[in-house]
Amino acid sequence: MSETIASDSGQLQSLRVHAADNVRVALKDLPAGTRVVDSGRELTLAEPIRHKHKFSLENLALGDAVIMYGVTVGRATRPIPAGTAITVDNTEHSTASSAPQAKRGEWQAPDISAFAGATFQGYHRPDGKVGTANVWLVVPLVFCENRNIEVLRQCVADALGEDPYRDYKRMARTLLLGENATERDSPARERLFPNVDGVRFLTHTLGCGGTDDDAQALCQLLAGYVCHPNVAGATVLSLGCQKAQIEMLKAAVAARDPQGLRPVHYLEQQASTSEEALIREALTTIFDGLATANRVERSPAPLSALSLGVECGGSDGFSGLSANPLVGAVVDRLVALGGSGILSEFPELCGVEHELLARCRDDGVAERFQSLMAAYQEHAARVGADFSMNPSPGNIRDGLITDAMKSAGAAKKGGDSPVMDVLDYTEPLRHKGLNLLCTPGNDVESTTALAGSGANLILFTTGLGTPTGNPVTPVLKISSNSELARRMGDVIDFDAGPIIRGEAQIEALADELLQLCIDAASGRYTPKAVGLAQYDFIPWKRGVSL
Repeated sequence: MSETIASDSGQLQSLRVHAADNVRVALKDLPAGTRVVDSGRELTLAEPIRHKHKFSLENLALGDAVIMYGVTVGRATRPIPAGTAITVDNTEHSTASSAPQAKRGEWQAPDISAFAGATFQGYHRPDGKVGTANVWLVVPLVFCENRNIEVLRQCVADALGEDPYRDYKRMARTLLLGENATERDSPARERLFPNVDGVRFLTHTLGCGGTDDDAQALCQLLAGYVCHPNVAGATVLSLGCQKAQIEMLKAAVAARDPQGLRPVHYLEQQASTSEEALIREALTTIFDGLATANRVERSPAPLSALSLGVECGGSDGFSGLSANPLVGAVVDRLVALGGSGILSEFPELCGVEHELLARCRDDGVAERFQSLMAAYQEHAARVGADFSMNPSPGNIRDGLITDAMKSAGAAKKGGDSPVMDVLDYTEPLRHKGLNLLCTPGNDVESTTALAGSGANLILFTTGLGTPTGNPVTPVLKISSNSELARRMGDVIDFDAGPIIRGEAQIEALADELLQLCIDAASGRYTPKAVGLAQYDFIPWKRGVSL
């Protein structure tokens, strides 16, 4: 970032991110008449600028490029005098593909001496992968089994005495019956399986009634979860007549686990003598599976075994200035340590493709990225959508006016290291280093996909606040501003707000956040989403979501 500029009072008010930018970001509400000094030149704001919003540093004519992060993020749809706000009324989405900042082979790895020899306490799997958690998974092949999944969820929680909603149920009884309501819950009992983080139950709306491709994609995604390093084994429920057949899932699992090292139990309701028999058999596999999983204990693993998925949701105008580049700095550190990062949300890379192409390790990787981006855009066009429709009303309200502006900030989550591979939706991680994964911009669909491709820890940045979690992969939430961290402290794990206030440098906070990742991966820190049992799972129906 360029030099920060002070107002008359000497307080930090606004920021120009890159030397080539022709806009600045307001770090607080600025009234009309505020004097701003930028690179020795003074201008006066012609109108109030809300915090997180941008204002022009020069007179922009119709058609002129709006530049932020050193790249084109929009085009003026009418004259924009210096000192006035960049809004949806005077700016539209536009990109440019010339003169990328990045160049192949020129990445400078960060200083990682503080983490030399560092390890985390993980679960070592027979296939050589390492988990940051140890769960037994229960999966439906079709939505018809969702009710049975819920039956199993409640039965298992009751049997283990680990109902995550126990306190809320007590609250409801108290509100209904008063303080003298009878206590029905037994005290929390000693954990029967201390080395297991729990049983995770997936539900979804797919498996039948869609296309063959939808069924195949679902089976590939579920296989990614079944074979995930955080999963000890799985119980799969099938109705029997649906499109997503057991044999399809078995084939997808075998492709990821050719030696059959992961225990998976497949149960078909239409082949069972009764629902009671199905539930009894499912419970038996779950409890036997927990006993097996409990034999595995945490032990030291190198940081190269960590795979960080990075995601943003409920972004605001500060996300691309604090939380996103902070996460990018953590990814760079992990890559330098031999680990991996996965950057997803292809609609939120629109407008910065040329920067990512310039970072691809070779032409083959670059061509794969181009082809997947083009195919996704064509799918979107066929349903009357476009990547430029990605910013939500909340994004726009907080200053992310165009998709390119949102993308330029969102891409910062991937840091600056070379792009080693590009993955299509549901494809497993194959190469260490930074990977790009084709997913929609939808928070949960993308987070679901990150876990499915093998991320064993997810960093999720937010400026407006979101409780999103994942059933198998711990999710750490990073706030872009301190006000959010205070207001939603029950869902935020790390505050990047000091960067905005000029109280901390990204480099120092990146070391702190990486240490938090190590603690979470080791079970020493419980992410807020895990503590709240926030286990979101939404498969992507391709060509529909943006």
